[in-house]
Amino acid sequence: MLITQGWENDVRVHGCLVDIEIIDGKIWIQRDGTEDDIANELVLAGVPKDDIVIGFQPPELRQFVEYAVS
Repeated sequence: MLITQGWENDVRVHGCLVDIEIIDGKIWIQRDGTEDDIANELVLAGVPKDDIVIGFQPPELRQFVEYAVS
């Protein structure tokens, strides 16, 4: 998990940028709040697309992406 935290105009700022888990041998991207596509970066690093699950997509829509369904 990658988070951001700090202060902005006397207001506490805290939020999750990236949340990635390994579940049953697959990489589940639960949150990707970056400008870059984390899944694409993993593929460029050599991770097969069928080992990556876009967990923030509803299960019924995962069949339409080029990554693992679950």
